[in-house]
Amino acid sequence: MSTEGVWSIGELAGRAGTTVKTVRFYSDLGLLPEVSRSAGGHRRYGPEALDRLRTIRSLRGLGLPVAEVGRVLDREDALEDAIAGRLRELGSRMAELRWREASLRLLRDCPAQERAERLRLIGAMDAPPDTTVVARFLRRLLPPRLPARLVSSITEAVVPPPPDDPTPAQVLAFARLNALAAETAGAIGVCRPVASAPDGECRPAVLYDGLTEAFALAAPDVRAGREPFAGEALDCFAAAHAGMRGTRDTPEFRRRLSRFLDDLAHPRVDRFWRLTAEAAASTEPTVGAVDDWLRAALARQLAEASR
Repeated sequence: MSTEGVWSIGELAGRAGTTVKTVRFYSDLGLLPEVSRSAGGHRRYGPEALDRLRTIRSLRGLGLPVAEVGRVLDREDALEDAIAGRLRELGSRMAELRWREASLRLLRDCPAQERAERLRLIGAMDAPPDTTVVARFLRRLLPPRLPARLVSSITEAVVPPPPDDPTPAQVLAFARLNALAAETAGAIGVCRPVASAPDGECRPAVLYDGLTEAFALAAPDVRAGREPFAGEALDCFAAAHAGMRGTRDTPEFRRRLSRFLDDLAHPRVDRFWRLTAEAAASTEPTVGAVDDWLRAALARQLAEASR
């Protein structure tokens, strides 16, 4: 029997709407305060224990582990950290579930003859995918002496972050991009041959600083779907290549540059740019799309000058 304001373990469990086993479990962990023990050694609880028990059940209902619940009860400022941590965890799990769902929809809706290949591609990729291998592939395309700040900015601009809620088409693009980047045979030095380019000199930082400016100038035209044309963006593009080699931007240099860029073209790199665009699924033009536009503008200018 209870005295006023003091309850047995069964009474506390009844008031809280839980079981005696649950109350005993939290008591054994030291999370529920006892006001006394009966002559027979039975635990007695007061109103404070009821409030704490209700708080514990609420926190556990939100998915907080018991150890985290204990910290929240001991420190008033621990609740905010616990909530933030739980939200991060749930965000990661929800993103994983969305990727799994999109992957299943991709397999469900594809032609039967393509299902085995797509299943293999998806099986080789995390959900959401880790883009480390894609970034490593990109770095193999860049000059070895490029400053770290430029490598970092280029990687950030080129490698698309996995979306939290992907479409099946994005899942397929990321899977194909991951497979392309994972291939180690036949490394592509698309930018490395600059040292043996016309005029011999190689200053990659000058090139990529200039290309960053050229791409920013050309991006609005690419975004608007305008045909490639000679203008400020192309001048900046050619000047960047000339500056890399320590030479002047002349009509003859542009002719040699066009031939040099054509020689550097590689189908795997073209596929890389196409897949990054599909994976990003953005209206913003990719670096590859802007580079293609500027190269086409250069070719068009040379063709018009030769008429």
